[in-house]
Amino acid sequence: MPLNRREVLGSLALTGAAALLPELALAQTAPLARPVPSSGEALPIVGLGTWITFNVGDDPVARDDRTEIMKAFFDAGGRLIDSSPMYGSAQPVIGYGLEKLGHPKPLFSADKVWTSEGDEGPEQIEASHAHWGVDRFDLLQVHNLVAWEKHLDTLFAMKEAGKLRYVGITTSHGRRHEEVEKIMNTHDLDFVQLTYNMADRDAEDRLLPLAREKGIAVIANRPFRRKELIYRFEGEKLPAWADEIGAKSWAQFLLKFIVSHPAITCAIPATTRVDHVRENLSVARAPLPEAELRRRMVAYIKSA
Repeated sequence: MPLNRREVLGSLALTGAAALLPELALAQTAPLARPVPSSGEALPIVGLGTWITFNVGDDPVARDDRTEIMKAFFDAGGRLIDSSPMYGSAQPVIGYGLEKLGHPKPLFSADKVWTSEGDEGPEQIEASHAHWGVDRFDLLQVHNLVAWEKHLDTLFAMKEAGKLRYVGITTSHGRRHEEVEKIMNTHDLDFVQLTYNMADRDAEDRLLPLAREKGIAVIANRPFRRKELIYRFEGEKLPAWADEIGAKSWAQFLLKFIVSHPAITCAIPATTRVDHVRENLSVARAPLPEAELRRRMVAYIKSA
């Protein structure tokens, strides 16, 4: 029988900072996962973003390349793919790949509604369904709070009618945190998506604790600041103690910090390379830093 939100929150409190599902953590072939608080459903802690990287239009070679990225993602145990109508051709490129791959059952489809006219939301959502080739999304989010009042009404009605599994909101670049906090306090959200990485940690102050308190899953976007953080350390060796958490690259080091926060359900790095997909997903198959090592990581980045 599915867990309710209160039971899942109680479980999270007992398991402490890791908040991982033991059976998944111990399985050699499955990445570490965290439960969605409102349902208990397990999601791998690393997902796949598609902003910019999947906006390749009708280029057949690029579309096939993105299909290979998706295949590697699913093969490595990934589930959550995130997109938006704002991302150019990303949605139909996802749909192309899903069709070629036979619509893999592990898929957790996360998309957004993004139109300033609230009444246009349902039509846009139907177009998104068609692009992906799915009858129902797992998660729909109001993108960057655009016309959020009307769109949330639409999404909650869809969920009530069984046409949607989860409802969320998004923000990025550290913007509009006060408004996000207000919505989290006044609406029964399943997910919130926000920017969280080693250089953008404002969400630690109020939003991440509030998400744990309210039982709201958190998706972390812009984990590398569009590679800015990786380029910053290009050519530098990792600190020797990074081996304690199995970090073999700066990308893994940065991702491990994000997904080790107990409020983070999933991070969504985007990539155009199959080897990077595998590198990212391997983060979920090795130890994660606990509180003391997280503080050490922050101190190291600040001093670098």
